[in-house]
Amino acid sequence: MGSIKIFGFYIRTPFLLFWMTELFVCMGAVQLAALIRFGGSSASIDETLPSLDLATVVFGAVMTVSLVAFGLYQAHFRGGALGVLMRIALGFFAGSIALMMVFYLFPETYMGRGVTAIAIVVSFFTIGTIRPLFLPLVEQDTLKRRITVIGTGKTAATIFGRLRRRADRRGFYVVHFLDFGEGEILVDPERVHETPKSLYDYCVSNDVQELVVALDDRRSRLPGDQLIECRLKGLKVVEIHGFFEREAGFLPLELVRPSWFIYADGFRVNRAEEVLKRLTDITASLILLFISWPVMLITALAIKIECRFNGPIFYTQDRVGFAGKNFGVIKFRSMQVDAEKHGAQWATQNDARVTRVGEVIRMMRIDELPQILNVLRGDMSLVGPRPERPNFVEELITKVPYYAERHQVKPGLTGWAQVSYPYGASDEDARKKHEFDLYYVKNHTLFLDIFIMLQTVEVVLLGKGAR
Repeated sequence: MGSIKIFGFYIRTPFLLFWMTELFVCMGAVQLAALIRFGGSSASIDETLPSLDLATVVFGAVMTVSLVAFGLYQAHFRGGALGVLMRIALGFFAGSIALMMVFYLFPETYMGRGVTAIAIVVSFFTIGTIRPLFLPLVEQDTLKRRITVIGTGKTAATIFGRLRRRADRRGFYVVHFLDFGEGEILVDPERVHETPKSLYDYCVSNDVQELVVALDDRRSRLPGDQLIECRLKGLKVVEIHGFFEREAGFLPLELVRPSWFIYADGFRVNRAEEVLKRLTDITASLILLFISWPVMLITALAIKIECRFNGPIFYTQDRVGFAGKNFGVIKFRSMQVDAEKHGAQWATQNDARVTRVGEVIRMMRIDELPQILNVLRGDMSLVGPRPERPNFVEELITKVPYYAERHQVKPGLTGWAQVSYPYGASDEDARKKHEFDLYYVKNHTLFLDIFIMLQTVEVVLLGKGAR
């Protein structure tokens, strides 16, 4: 079944279908709840809840979007049954709060406490029952896209080398690696198949749905005529870069060449979309500021009390932003006042410089909230690569290929790397995160931004990757 691309973002088809299933479960739960609450009387329902159909759609949308926020439709989700149930419970709890806000802002969607409570209970237990059956289903090879990789060398080996976990391979099944005489075989020998006389006939006889071109040297070994035949007869042919974008959401730096930047799609500059993104940043930042000001006030008081009113609440630090220009990022102080008396350094696990209040606000990402002001000022966006310090950037540019390219978009409060990869505190972590950032720079859209903001809820509330 593979994946489909929506507004430049790949979504695994089974997970999309399952989201639709759970959407209808939630909507059906509202209708059932109304029947239970009013004893099956259609006249009572119509009289008491004239906007039940609207409320049904709102309930389904809010609850399933809340489940998205807790990572329950991630193709690479690896939580067990307990993790799934915990996220469902958190999703419904957050969804219930969001639903109350919707009822307050749009009274016509209100469906009464009784109907709402019954609908929540019914949908929660129904989803909690069918969910454990879903992940084993998507693990079945019959639901995966059957691919054959053209190549057996270093490039082809990155597929299993970089996608090691079973959860990473939910979208595809490798039928064979085709040997086109690259010399040393660096892939699983049991999956290697000799060069077929007719590539198209081979694909038909082995039920191959897609060919992934992963040759180390394409100039002399690429079977161009045969690939054209396959393409014209309806078989999908993709390069290794596109394969990783779709299946993993990152771009392995060892595969990226300067020519790729020139010929690859993406890297769009759409002025209308930039204006819309800026308006979204301003609107969402004002809403966040309105919602979070009590938390920010409590945090400021806690920082002051811990340092006995002798230290600052905020600290400003130079970071590299759009087009490589420096700006001052604003954060709540989470470390001791003299934390960098010996110079800038990466934060580490159990960093002794972090204060007790700092441990809490870092875990919950509260220390980042003042950056809302950076967003309103235009230094940052809500979504984008996290900005780094100038001295780290100078060093990373020499160590990480194409690191400067991340500055072609505004840095963000959150980003694709933040919701996809744990906290980074080394050059190697920076390299791995840059692979996700490069994907974002190439594919960023408003739809992807919204998805990242939803996924950030899980990162904040569950403390994923905090340090």
